[in-house]
Amino acid sequence: MLPARRALVSVSDKRGLEGLSRGLDRLGIEILSTGGTLGFLHQHGIRALAVSDVTGFPEILDGRVKTLHPHIHGGILASRSAPAHADQLAAHGIERIDLVVVNLYPFRETATDPGASFEEVIEQIDVGGPAMVRAAAKNFAGVAVVVDPDDYPRLLGALASGNGVVSEPLRRELAWKAFRHTQSYDSAVADWFARHQDAPAIAGSGREGGESAAASNDGPFPARLTLELRRAAGLRYGENPHQPAAVYAVHDADPGSGDPSPGRYSVAGGGALGGFRQLGGKEISWNNLLDADAARKMAALFDEPAAVIVKHNNPCGIGRGADLAEAYQRAVATDPVSAFGSVIALNRPAGGALAAAMADLFVEVVLAPAFDEEARRAFARKPSLRLIECPIYRPRPGEIELRAIVGGFLAQPPDAFADDPAAWTVATRRAPTPDERRALEFAWRVARYVKSNAIVIANGDQTVGIGAGQMSRVDSCRLAIQKAQLPLAGTVAASDAFFPFRDGLEVLAGAGVRAVVQPGGSKRDGELIAAADEHGMAMLLTGTRHFRH
Repeated sequence: MLPARRALVSVSDKRGLEGLSRGLDRLGIEILSTGGTLGFLHQHGIRALAVSDVTGFPEILDGRVKTLHPHIHGGILASRSAPAHADQLAAHGIERIDLVVVNLYPFRETATDPGASFEEVIEQIDVGGPAMVRAAAKNFAGVAVVVDPDDYPRLLGALASGNGVVSEPLRRELAWKAFRHTQSYDSAVADWFARHQDAPAIAGSGREGGESAAASNDGPFPARLTLELRRAAGLRYGENPHQPAAVYAVHDADPGSGDPSPGRYSVAGGGALGGFRQLGGKEISWNNLLDADAARKMAALFDEPAAVIVKHNNPCGIGRGADLAEAYQRAVATDPVSAFGSVIALNRPAGGALAAAMADLFVEVVLAPAFDEEARRAFARKPSLRLIECPIYRPRPGEIELRAIVGGFLAQPPDAFADDPAAWTVATRRAPTPDERRALEFAWRVARYVKSNAIVIANGDQTVGIGAGQMSRVDSCRLAIQKAQLPLAGTVAASDAFFPFRDGLEVLAGAGVRAVVQPGGSKRDGELIAAADEHGMAMLLTGTRHFRH
Protein backbone atom coordinates (compact mmCIF):
# COMPACT_ATOMS: atom_id res chain seq x y z
CA MET A 1 0.00 0.00 0.00
CA LEU A 2 1.24 3.49 -0.87
CA PRO A 3 0.86 6.26 1.73
CA ALA A 4 -2.81 7.26 1.83
CA ARG A 5 -3.64 10.64 0.35
CA ARG A 6 -7.36 10.39 -0.42
CA ALA A 7 -10.29 8.78 1.46
CA LEU A 8 -13.87 8.24 0.40
CA VAL A 9 -16.18 8.55 3.41
CA SER A 10 -19.91 7.83 3.01
CA VAL A 11 -21.72 6.33 5.99
CA SER A 12 -25.25 5.82 7.26
CA ASP A 13 -24.03 5.14 10.79
CA LYS A 14 -22.51 8.46 11.89
CA ARG A 15 -20.97 7.11 15.12
CA GLY A 16 -17.39 8.33 15.46
CA LEU A 17 -17.55 10.12 12.12
CA GLU A 18 -16.45 13.53 13.40
CA GLY A 19 -13.41 12.12 15.21
CA LEU A 20 -12.39 10.00 12.23
CA SER A 21 -12.72 12.86 9.76
CA ARG A 22 -10.77 15.31 11.89
CA GLY A 23 -8.07 12.67 12.30
CA LEU A 24 -7.83 12.12 8.55
CA ASP A 25 -7.66 15.88 8.00
CA ARG A 26 -4.81 16.23 10.52
CA LEU A 27 -2.92 13.50 8.63
CA GLY A 28 -3.30 15.49 5.41
CA ILE A 29 -5.66 12.96 3.80
CA GLU A 30 -8.24 14.51 1.48
CA ILE A 31 -11.84 13.42 2.09
CA LEU A 32 -14.42 12.77 -0.63
CA SER A 33 -18.02 12.38 0.46
CA THR A 34 -21.65 12.27 -0.61
CA GLY A 35 -25.14 13.24 0.47
CA GLY A 36 -25.85 13.28 4.18
CA THR A 37 -22.26 12.48 5.12
CA LEU A 38 -20.98 15.47 3.17
CA GLY A 39 -23.54 17.71 4.86
CA PHE A 40 -22.54 16.38 8.28
CA LEU A 41 -18.85 17.13 7.63
CA HIS A 42 -19.49 20.65 6.37
CA GLN A 43 -21.81 21.31 9.31
CA HIS A 44 -18.95 20.42 11.65
CA GLY A 45 -16.45 22.55 9.80
CA ILE A 46 -14.52 19.63 8.31
CA ARG A 47 -13.10 20.01 4.84
CA ALA A 48 -14.50 17.54 2.32
CA LEU A 49 -14.89 17.41 -1.45
CA ALA A 50 -18.18 16.34 -3.03
CA VAL A 51 -17.98 13.17 -5.11
CA SER A 52 -19.92 14.99 -7.83
CA ASP A 53 -17.02 17.47 -8.12
CA VAL A 54 -14.69 14.52 -8.78
CA THR A 55 -16.94 12.70 -11.24
CA GLY A 56 -18.12 15.85 -12.98
CA PHE A 57 -21.62 14.42 -12.79
CA PRO A 58 -24.37 15.34 -10.31
CA GLU A 59 -26.14 12.89 -8.04
CA ILE A 60 -29.24 11.73 -9.96
CA LEU A 61 -32.36 9.61 -9.52
CA ASP A 62 -32.96 10.77 -5.94
CA GLY A 63 -29.41 9.78 -4.99
CA ARG A 64 -29.62 6.28 -6.45
CA VAL A 65 -26.65 7.09 -8.71
CA LYS A 66 -23.72 9.07 -7.35
CA THR A 67 -20.61 6.90 -6.83
CA LEU A 68 -21.09 4.44 -9.72
CA HIS A 69 -18.49 6.14 -11.90
CA PRO A 70 -14.99 5.31 -13.28
CA HIS A 71 -13.47 8.25 -11.39
CA ILE A 72 -14.54 6.51 -8.19
CA HIS A 73 -14.18 2.82 -8.95
CA GLY A 74 -11.08 3.31 -11.06
CA GLY A 75 -9.43 5.08 -8.14
CA ILE A 76 -10.38 2.22 -5.81
CA LEU A 77 -9.68 -0.80 -8.04
CA ALA A 78 -6.43 0.20 -9.75
CA SER A 79 -3.56 -2.10 -8.85
CA ARG A 80 -0.81 -0.05 -7.22
CA SER A 81 1.83 -2.49 -8.51
CA ALA A 82 0.72 -2.42 -12.17
CA PRO A 83 2.38 0.37 -14.22
CA ALA A 84 -0.29 0.03 -16.91
CA HIS A 85 -2.97 0.81 -14.32
CA ALA A 86 -1.09 3.92 -13.22
CA ASP A 87 -0.79 5.03 -16.84
CA GLN A 88 -4.53 4.57 -17.40
CA LEU A 89 -5.38 6.55 -14.27
CA ALA A 90 -3.15 9.38 -15.47
CA ALA A 91 -4.58 9.27 -18.99
CA HIS A 92 -8.13 9.67 -17.69
CA GLY A 93 -7.37 12.11 -14.89
CA ILE A 94 -8.32 9.65 -12.15
CA GLU A 95 -6.72 9.93 -8.72
CA ARG A 96 -6.19 7.02 -6.34
CA ILE A 97 -8.60 6.42 -3.48
CA ASP A 98 -6.62 4.76 -0.69
CA LEU A 99 -9.20 4.57 2.07
CA VAL A 100 -12.86 3.60 1.77
CA VAL A 101 -14.98 4.24 4.87
CA VAL A 102 -18.50 3.10 4.03
CA ASN A 103 -21.39 1.46 5.80
CA LEU A 104 -24.71 0.78 4.21
CA TYR A 105 -28.25 2.11 4.21
CA PRO A 106 -30.24 1.08 7.32
CA PHE A 107 -32.14 -1.70 5.58
CA ARG A 108 -32.71 -3.89 8.64
CA GLU A 109 -33.92 -1.01 10.78
CA THR A 110 -36.42 0.05 8.11
CA ALA A 111 -37.54 -3.51 7.33
CA THR A 112 -38.32 -4.19 11.00
CA ASP A 113 -40.19 -0.91 11.46
CA PRO A 114 -43.90 -1.85 11.48
CA GLY A 115 -44.75 1.57 10.10
CA ALA A 116 -42.49 1.30 7.04
CA SER A 117 -44.15 0.69 3.69
CA PHE A 118 -42.99 -1.83 1.12
CA GLU A 119 -41.66 1.03 -1.07
CA GLU A 120 -39.76 2.60 1.84
CA VAL A 121 -38.00 -0.69 2.55
CA ILE A 122 -37.08 -1.06 -1.13
CA GLU A 123 -35.44 2.38 -1.08
CA GLN A 124 -33.12 1.21 1.72
CA ILE A 125 -31.51 -1.42 -0.52
CA ASP A 126 -28.04 0.01 -1.02
CA VAL A 127 -26.38 -0.41 -4.43
CA GLY A 128 -23.41 1.93 -4.63
CA GLY A 129 -22.27 1.27 -1.05
CA PRO A 130 -21.79 -2.50 -1.41
CA ALA A 131 -20.09 -1.92 -4.77
CA MET A 132 -17.49 0.38 -3.17
CA VAL A 133 -17.01 -1.86 -0.15
CA ARG A 134 -16.48 -4.96 -2.27
CA ALA A 135 -14.16 -3.12 -4.67
CA ALA A 136 -11.98 -1.86 -1.82
CA ALA A 137 -11.96 -5.23 -0.08
CA LYS A 138 -10.96 -6.97 -3.29
CA ASN A 139 -8.10 -4.51 -3.73
CA PHE A 140 -6.96 -4.71 -0.09
CA ALA A 141 -3.36 -4.82 -1.32
CA GLY A 142 -3.62 -1.09 -2.02
CA VAL A 143 -6.75 0.05 -0.18
CA ALA A 144 -7.94 -0.06 3.42
CA VAL A 145 -11.70 -0.46 3.82
CA VAL A 146 -13.58 0.20 7.07
CA VAL A 147 -17.25 -0.67 7.63
CA ASP A 148 -17.37 -0.67 11.43
CA PRO A 149 -17.10 2.62 13.38
CA ASP A 150 -15.42 0.71 16.21
CA ASP A 151 -12.43 0.27 13.90
CA TYR A 152 -11.89 4.01 13.34
CA PRO A 153 -9.33 4.37 16.19
CA ARG A 154 -7.37 1.40 14.85
CA LEU A 155 -7.35 2.92 11.37
CA LEU A 156 -6.13 6.30 12.57
CA GLY A 157 -3.52 4.69 14.79
CA ALA A 158 -2.23 2.54 11.92
CA LEU A 159 -2.05 5.53 9.57
CA ALA A 160 -0.18 7.61 12.14
CA SER A 161 2.33 4.92 13.06
CA GLY A 162 2.78 3.77 9.47
CA ASN A 163 3.32 7.21 7.92
CA GLY A 164 0.07 6.89 6.02
CA VAL A 165 0.35 3.14 5.34
CA VAL A 166 -2.00 0.61 6.96
CA SER A 167 -0.24 -2.70 7.64
CA GLU A 168 -1.16 -5.67 5.45
CA PRO A 169 -2.45 -7.86 8.33
CA LEU A 170 -4.88 -5.11 9.34
CA ARG A 171 -5.93 -4.52 5.72
CA ARG A 172 -6.66 -8.24 5.36
CA GLU A 173 -8.73 -8.28 8.54
CA LEU A 174 -10.66 -5.19 7.48
CA ALA A 175 -11.31 -6.73 4.06
CA TRP A 176 -12.70 -9.87 5.69
CA LYS A 177 -15.00 -7.79 7.87
CA ALA A 178 -16.10 -5.82 4.80
CA PHE A 179 -17.13 -8.96 2.95
CA ARG A 180 -18.94 -10.19 6.07
CA HIS A 181 -20.72 -6.81 6.20
CA THR A 182 -21.99 -7.04 2.62
CA GLN A 183 -22.78 -10.75 2.99
CA SER A 184 -24.92 -10.06 6.05
CA TYR A 185 -26.61 -7.13 4.32
CA ASP A 186 -27.44 -9.11 1.19
CA SER A 187 -28.76 -11.99 3.30
CA ALA A 188 -31.07 -9.63 5.16
CA VAL A 189 -32.42 -8.30 1.86
CA ALA A 190 -32.89 -11.80 0.44
CA ASP A 191 -34.63 -13.02 3.61
CA TRP A 192 -36.96 -10.01 3.57
CA PHE A 193 -37.90 -10.69 -0.06
CA ALA A 194 -38.55 -14.34 0.81
CA ARG A 195 -41.05 -13.21 3.46
CA HIS A 196 -42.76 -10.70 1.17
CA GLN A 197 -43.42 -12.60 -2.02
CA ASP A 198 -47.11 -11.78 -1.73
CA ALA A 199 -46.62 -8.03 -1.23
CA PRO A 200 -48.84 -5.68 -3.28
CA ALA A 201 -47.58 -4.62 -6.69
CA ILE A 202 -45.67 -1.32 -6.83
CA ALA A 203 -45.79 1.26 -9.57
CA GLY A 204 -43.65 0.34 -12.57
CA SER A 205 -43.13 -3.26 -11.48
CA GLY A 206 -44.79 -4.73 -14.55
CA ARG A 207 -47.27 -6.66 -12.44
CA GLU A 208 -50.98 -6.23 -12.90
CA GLY A 209 -52.95 -4.73 -10.05
CA GLY A 210 -54.08 -7.38 -7.60
CA GLU A 211 -51.65 -9.96 -8.99
CA SER A 212 -49.21 -11.36 -6.45
CA ALA A 213 -45.97 -13.23 -6.77
CA ALA A 214 -46.05 -16.97 -6.23
CA ALA A 215 -45.88 -17.66 -2.53
CA SER A 216 -43.79 -20.43 -1.05
CA ASN A 217 -45.49 -23.77 -0.42
CA ASP A 218 -43.21 -24.42 2.54
CA GLY A 219 -45.27 -22.50 5.10
CA PRO A 220 -42.99 -20.69 7.55
CA PHE A 221 -39.86 -22.29 6.12
CA PRO A 222 -38.14 -20.46 3.23
CA ALA A 223 -36.17 -22.40 0.63
CA ARG A 224 -32.97 -20.97 2.10
CA LEU A 225 -32.45 -19.91 5.71
CA THR A 226 -29.57 -17.58 6.53
CA LEU A 227 -28.27 -17.78 10.09
CA GLU A 228 -26.13 -14.87 11.23
CA LEU A 229 -24.50 -15.50 14.60
CA ARG A 230 -22.29 -13.31 16.75
CA ARG A 231 -19.94 -14.78 19.34
CA ALA A 232 -21.26 -13.41 22.61
CA ALA A 233 -18.91 -15.07 25.07
CA GLY A 234 -16.40 -17.83 25.55
CA LEU A 235 -17.39 -20.59 27.97
CA ARG A 236 -15.32 -22.38 30.56
CA TYR A 237 -15.62 -25.51 28.46
CA GLY A 238 -18.21 -27.54 26.55
CA GLU A 239 -19.93 -30.72 27.65
CA ASN A 240 -16.52 -31.91 28.84
CA PRO A 241 -13.33 -30.13 29.96
CA HIS A 242 -11.43 -31.22 26.83
CA GLN A 243 -13.98 -29.46 24.59
CA PRO A 244 -13.58 -25.67 24.27
CA ALA A 245 -16.88 -23.85 23.85
CA ALA A 246 -18.56 -20.54 23.15
CA VAL A 247 -22.07 -19.12 23.05
CA TYR A 248 -23.36 -17.33 19.96
CA ALA A 249 -26.24 -14.87 19.84
CA VAL A 250 -28.60 -14.71 16.89
CA HIS A 251 -27.28 -11.63 15.14
CA ASP A 252 -29.72 -9.21 13.56
CA ALA A 253 -27.31 -6.31 13.21
CA ASP A 254 -24.07 -5.62 11.44
CA PRO A 255 -21.27 -8.14 12.09
CA GLY A 256 -18.60 -5.44 11.99
CA SER A 257 -16.82 -6.61 15.10
CA GLY A 258 -15.96 -10.24 15.55
CA ASP A 259 -13.36 -12.95 15.50
CA PRO A 260 -10.25 -11.67 13.70
CA SER A 261 -9.41 -15.21 12.60
CA PRO A 262 -11.92 -15.89 9.81
CA GLY A 263 -12.31 -19.40 8.48
CA ARG A 264 -11.06 -21.12 11.61
CA TYR A 265 -14.11 -23.31 11.92
CA SER A 266 -16.44 -25.14 9.60
CA VAL A 267 -19.84 -26.41 10.70
CA ALA A 268 -19.81 -30.11 11.52
CA GLY A 269 -21.51 -32.36 9.01
CA GLY A 270 -21.06 -29.99 6.07
CA GLY A 271 -22.40 -30.90 2.66
CA ALA A 272 -25.80 -32.38 1.85
CA LEU A 273 -26.70 -33.46 5.39
CA GLY A 274 -23.32 -35.07 5.84
CA GLY A 275 -23.66 -37.12 2.66
CA PHE A 276 -27.05 -38.67 3.53
CA ARG A 277 -28.87 -40.05 0.48
CA GLN A 278 -32.29 -41.59 1.03
CA LEU A 279 -32.83 -44.60 -1.23
CA GLY A 280 -36.38 -45.45 -0.29
CA GLY A 281 -39.16 -45.43 2.28
CA LYS A 282 -41.33 -42.74 3.82
CA GLU A 283 -40.33 -39.11 4.14
CA ILE A 284 -37.75 -38.68 6.88
CA SER A 285 -38.61 -36.81 10.09
CA TRP A 286 -36.84 -34.58 12.59
CA ASN A 287 -36.45 -37.42 15.11
CA ASN A 288 -35.31 -39.82 12.38
CA LEU A 289 -32.51 -37.45 11.43
CA LEU A 290 -31.38 -36.88 15.02
CA ASP A 291 -31.28 -40.62 15.71
CA ALA A 292 -29.63 -41.35 12.35
CA ASP A 293 -26.91 -38.81 13.05
CA ALA A 294 -26.20 -40.28 16.48
CA ALA A 295 -26.24 -43.87 15.20
CA ARG A 296 -23.92 -43.07 12.32
CA LYS A 297 -21.36 -41.49 14.64
CA MET A 298 -21.45 -44.49 16.98
CA ALA A 299 -20.98 -46.99 14.16
CA ALA A 300 -17.85 -45.14 13.07
CA LEU A 301 -16.20 -45.86 16.45
CA PHE A 302 -15.51 -49.47 15.49
CA ASP A 303 -12.99 -50.93 13.05
CA GLU A 304 -14.60 -54.38 12.92
CA PRO A 305 -18.11 -54.95 11.50
CA ALA A 306 -20.54 -53.26 13.89
CA ALA A 307 -24.27 -52.62 14.21
CA VAL A 308 -25.70 -49.80 16.31
CA ILE A 309 -29.36 -49.65 17.35
CA VAL A 310 -30.56 -46.23 18.52
CA LYS A 311 -33.82 -45.17 20.15
CA HIS A 312 -34.53 -41.61 21.24
CA ASN A 313 -30.90 -40.58 20.60
CA ASN A 314 -29.51 -43.30 22.90
CA PRO A 315 -28.04 -46.64 21.93
CA CYS A 316 -30.20 -49.54 23.05
CA GLY A 317 -27.85 -52.15 21.61
CA ILE A 318 -24.43 -52.28 19.95
CA GLY A 319 -22.70 -55.40 18.70
CA ARG A 320 -19.62 -56.29 16.69
CA GLY A 321 -18.83 -59.54 14.92
CA ALA A 322 -17.19 -61.31 12.03
CA ASP A 323 -19.83 -59.83 9.71
CA LEU A 324 -22.77 -57.44 9.90
CA ALA A 325 -25.36 -60.17 10.42
CA GLU A 326 -23.52 -61.44 13.50
CA ALA A 327 -22.96 -57.88 14.76
CA TYR A 328 -26.67 -57.12 14.34
CA GLN A 329 -27.76 -60.28 16.19
CA ARG A 330 -25.54 -59.30 19.11
CA ALA A 331 -26.82 -55.72 19.11
CA VAL A 332 -30.50 -56.66 19.06
CA ALA A 333 -29.98 -59.24 21.82
CA THR A 334 -29.15 -56.40 24.24
CA ASP A 335 -32.73 -55.10 24.30
CA PRO A 336 -35.07 -56.68 21.71
CA VAL A 337 -38.08 -54.74 23.02
CA SER A 338 -36.48 -51.31 22.63
CA ALA A 339 -35.12 -52.23 19.19
CA PHE A 340 -38.70 -52.12 17.85
CA GLY A 341 -39.13 -48.89 15.83
CA SER A 342 -35.46 -48.01 16.11
CA VAL A 343 -32.77 -46.57 13.84
CA ILE A 344 -29.91 -48.90 12.90
CA ALA A 345 -26.51 -47.83 11.58
CA LEU A 346 -23.88 -50.12 10.06
CA ASN A 347 -20.22 -49.47 9.33
CA ARG A 348 -19.98 -51.82 6.34
CA PRO A 349 -21.94 -52.10 3.08
CA ALA A 350 -25.16 -54.01 3.77
CA GLY A 351 -25.85 -57.24 1.95
CA GLY A 352 -28.56 -59.85 1.71
CA ALA A 353 -27.49 -61.74 4.85
CA LEU A 354 -27.92 -58.65 6.96
CA ALA A 355 -31.31 -57.87 5.40
CA ALA A 356 -32.46 -61.44 6.09
CA ALA A 357 -31.36 -61.20 9.73
CA MET A 358 -33.45 -58.03 10.12
CA ALA A 359 -36.53 -59.37 8.35
CA ASP A 360 -38.70 -59.78 11.45
CA LEU A 361 -37.91 -56.45 13.15
CA PHE A 362 -39.81 -53.22 12.51
CA VAL A 363 -37.19 -50.50 11.97
CA GLU A 364 -37.68 -46.83 11.09
CA VAL A 365 -34.30 -46.19 9.41
CA VAL A 366 -31.29 -48.23 8.29
CA LEU A 367 -28.03 -46.46 7.43
CA ALA A 368 -25.01 -47.98 5.73
CA PRO A 369 -22.15 -46.88 3.45
CA ALA A 370 -23.84 -48.85 0.66
CA PHE A 371 -26.54 -51.45 -0.01
CA ASP A 372 -26.13 -54.22 -2.57
CA GLU A 373 -28.97 -55.19 -4.89
CA GLU A 374 -30.03 -58.14 -2.76
CA ALA A 375 -30.28 -55.94 0.32
CA ARG A 376 -32.24 -53.29 -1.56
CA ARG A 377 -34.75 -55.81 -2.84
CA ALA A 378 -35.20 -57.30 0.62
CA PHE A 379 -35.60 -53.94 2.36
CA ALA A 380 -37.98 -52.74 -0.37
CA ARG A 381 -40.52 -55.25 0.95
CA LYS A 382 -40.91 -52.86 3.88
CA PRO A 383 -42.34 -49.75 2.16
CA SER A 384 -42.16 -47.62 5.31
CA LEU A 385 -38.47 -48.34 5.96
CA ARG A 386 -36.24 -45.36 5.24
CA LEU A 387 -33.01 -46.59 3.66
CA ILE A 388 -30.13 -44.11 3.87
CA GLU A 389 -26.77 -44.44 2.21
CA CYS A 390 -24.01 -42.32 3.77
CA PRO A 391 -20.23 -42.46 4.09
CA ILE A 392 -18.55 -43.48 7.33
CA TYR A 393 -18.42 -40.49 9.65
CA ARG A 394 -14.93 -39.11 10.12
CA PRO A 395 -14.56 -36.08 12.41
CA ARG A 396 -12.43 -33.27 11.01
CA PRO A 397 -10.29 -30.86 13.01
CA GLY A 398 -12.02 -27.50 13.15
CA GLU A 399 -15.61 -28.78 13.09
CA ILE A 400 -18.11 -27.31 15.51
CA GLU A 401 -21.46 -28.50 16.78
CA LEU A 402 -24.25 -25.99 17.38
CA ARG A 403 -27.09 -26.50 19.82
CA ALA A 404 -29.98 -24.05 19.94
CA ILE A 405 -30.96 -22.22 23.10
CA VAL A 406 -33.33 -19.28 23.45
CA GLY A 407 -31.79 -16.37 21.57
CA GLY A 408 -28.70 -18.16 20.34
CA PHE A 409 -26.58 -21.26 20.06
CA LEU A 410 -23.98 -23.11 22.08
CA ALA A 411 -20.93 -24.15 20.07
CA GLN A 412 -18.23 -26.75 20.68
CA PRO A 413 -16.12 -29.20 18.70
CA PRO A 414 -17.66 -32.68 18.56
CA ASP A 415 -16.60 -35.17 21.22
CA ALA A 416 -15.66 -37.62 18.49
CA PHE A 417 -11.91 -38.12 18.67
CA ALA A 418 -10.51 -41.37 19.99
CA ASP A 419 -9.08 -41.84 23.47
CA ASP A 420 -5.77 -43.61 24.08
CA PRO A 421 -6.38 -46.73 26.20
CA ALA A 422 -2.63 -47.15 26.62
CA ALA A 423 -2.68 -44.01 28.78
CA TRP A 424 -5.29 -45.38 31.18
CA THR A 425 -4.10 -46.30 34.67
CA VAL A 426 -4.92 -49.34 36.80
CA ALA A 427 -6.23 -48.05 40.13
CA THR A 428 -6.95 -51.38 41.89
CA ARG A 429 -4.84 -54.22 43.19
CA ARG A 430 -6.15 -56.41 40.40
CA ALA A 431 -5.50 -55.40 36.81
CA PRO A 432 -8.10 -56.33 34.20
CA THR A 433 -7.50 -59.51 32.22
CA PRO A 434 -6.91 -59.14 28.45
CA ASP A 435 -10.54 -60.15 27.80
CA GLU A 436 -11.79 -57.67 30.37
CA ARG A 437 -9.64 -54.88 28.93
CA ARG A 438 -11.03 -55.56 25.45
CA ALA A 439 -14.56 -55.38 26.86
CA LEU A 440 -13.75 -52.22 28.83
CA GLU A 441 -12.49 -50.46 25.71
CA PHE A 442 -15.69 -51.47 23.92
CA ALA A 443 -17.92 -50.22 26.74
CA TRP A 444 -15.98 -46.95 27.00
CA ARG A 445 -16.51 -46.19 23.30
CA VAL A 446 -20.24 -46.72 23.70
CA ALA A 447 -20.51 -44.61 26.87
CA ARG A 448 -19.58 -41.36 25.15
CA TYR A 449 -22.79 -41.54 23.06
CA VAL A 450 -25.12 -42.42 25.94
CA LYS A 451 -26.97 -39.57 27.63
CA SER A 452 -25.54 -38.70 31.04
CA ASN A 453 -25.48 -40.09 33.60
CA ALA A 454 -24.28 -43.01 31.48
CA ILE A 455 -23.55 -46.56 32.58
CA VAL A 456 -22.77 -49.20 29.95
CA ILE A 457 -22.46 -52.87 30.88
CA ALA A 458 -20.88 -55.03 28.18
CA ASN A 459 -18.99 -58.15 27.30
CA GLY A 460 -16.28 -58.22 24.66
CA ASP A 461 -18.61 -58.03 21.65
CA GLN A 462 -21.91 -56.48 22.69
CA THR A 463 -23.67 -54.25 25.12
CA VAL A 464 -25.49 -56.08 27.90
CA GLY A 465 -27.27 -53.29 29.75
CA ILE A 466 -27.42 -49.50 29.30
CA GLY A 467 -28.49 -46.93 31.88
CA ALA A 468 -29.02 -43.49 30.37
CA GLY A 469 -30.27 -40.04 31.26
CA GLN A 470 -30.79 -40.57 34.99
CA MET A 471 -30.39 -37.80 37.52
CA SER A 472 -28.18 -39.96 39.76
CA ARG A 473 -25.44 -42.36 38.74
CA VAL A 474 -26.57 -45.12 41.07
CA ASP A 475 -29.99 -45.09 39.35
CA SER A 476 -28.23 -45.47 35.97
CA CYS A 477 -26.42 -48.49 37.41
CA ARG A 478 -29.71 -50.01 38.56
CA LEU A 479 -31.36 -49.25 35.21
CA ALA A 480 -28.52 -50.86 33.23
CA ILE A 481 -28.88 -54.01 35.34
CA GLN A 482 -32.67 -53.98 35.08
CA LYS A 483 -32.51 -53.64 31.27
CA ALA A 484 -30.04 -56.52 30.84
CA GLN A 485 -31.37 -59.50 28.87
CA LEU A 486 -28.00 -61.28 28.73
CA PRO A 487 -25.94 -62.82 31.55
CA LEU A 488 -24.35 -60.21 33.79
CA ALA A 489 -21.79 -62.46 35.48
CA GLY A 490 -18.29 -61.61 34.33
CA THR A 491 -19.27 -58.45 32.45
CA VAL A 492 -17.59 -55.05 32.65
CA ALA A 493 -19.01 -51.53 33.00
CA ALA A 494 -18.11 -48.03 31.79
CA SER A 495 -19.17 -44.81 33.48
CA ASP A 496 -19.00 -41.58 31.45
CA ALA A 497 -17.98 -39.58 34.54
CA PHE A 498 -16.63 -40.39 37.99
CA PHE A 499 -18.66 -42.22 40.63
CA PRO A 500 -19.45 -39.66 43.35
CA PHE A 501 -20.13 -42.40 45.92
CA ARG A 502 -19.37 -46.09 46.24
CA ASP A 503 -23.04 -47.12 46.09
CA GLY A 504 -23.11 -47.33 42.28
CA LEU A 505 -20.01 -49.48 42.18
CA GLU A 506 -21.45 -51.83 44.81
CA VAL A 507 -24.69 -52.19 42.82
CA LEU A 508 -22.64 -53.22 39.76
CA ALA A 509 -20.49 -55.61 41.77
CA GLY A 510 -23.58 -57.24 43.26
CA ALA A 511 -24.89 -57.95 39.75
CA GLY A 512 -21.69 -59.73 38.68
CA VAL A 513 -19.73 -56.93 37.00
CA ARG A 514 -16.01 -57.72 37.34
CA ALA A 515 -14.26 -54.63 36.00
CA VAL A 516 -15.00 -50.93 35.60
CA VAL A 517 -13.59 -48.07 33.54
CA GLN A 518 -14.28 -44.49 34.60
CA PRO A 519 -12.55 -41.08 34.43
CA GLY A 520 -11.73 -40.74 38.13
CA GLY A 521 -11.26 -37.34 39.71
CA SER A 522 -13.77 -37.60 42.56
CA LYS A 523 -12.85 -36.54 46.09
CA ARG A 524 -13.91 -40.06 47.04
CA ASP A 525 -11.74 -41.90 44.51
CA GLY A 526 -9.96 -43.59 47.41
CA GLU A 527 -13.25 -44.97 48.73
CA LEU A 528 -14.22 -46.18 45.25
CA ILE A 529 -10.91 -47.95 44.76
CA ALA A 530 -11.20 -49.55 48.19
CA ALA A 531 -14.72 -50.76 47.36
CA ALA A 532 -13.50 -52.25 44.08
CA ASP A 533 -10.69 -54.04 45.90
CA GLU A 534 -13.15 -55.43 48.45
CA HIS A 535 -15.18 -56.96 45.62
CA GLY A 536 -12.14 -58.21 43.70
CA MET A 537 -12.91 -55.86 40.80
CA ALA A 538 -10.45 -54.28 38.41
CA MET A 539 -10.69 -50.55 37.76
CA LEU A 540 -9.18 -48.40 35.02
CA LEU A 541 -9.05 -44.60 35.23
CA THR A 542 -9.11 -42.71 31.93
CA GLY A 543 -8.67 -39.14 33.15
CA THR A 544 -11.25 -38.01 30.56
CA ARG A 545 -15.00 -37.81 30.95
CA HIS A 546 -17.60 -37.99 28.17
CA PHE A 547 -20.79 -36.30 29.36
CA ARG A 548 -23.51 -36.09 26.75
CA HIS A 549 -26.43 -33.84 27.64
